[in-house]
Amino acid sequence: MSDLEILKAEIRKLSVKATKAKMDLHDLSEELPVNWTSIMAVAQKAHDAFAELEGKREDLKALEKA
Repeated sequence: MSDLEILKAEIRKLSVKATKAKMDLHDLSEELPVNWTSIMAVAQKAHDAFAELEGKREDLKALEKA
């Protein structure tokens, strides 16, 4: 498997992870004020997931240009 294929597979997995984190944040928002103390943890998880996904997408763009 090439580096490009490996990176694309990683991006697919990270996309699923980010989507799940987004839905967790959305679900939490609908339940407020229940579990309001977990807002920061759930939001941080979503932020980290999307930051990692964006980083890998940038890596992919760089690899495709090379």
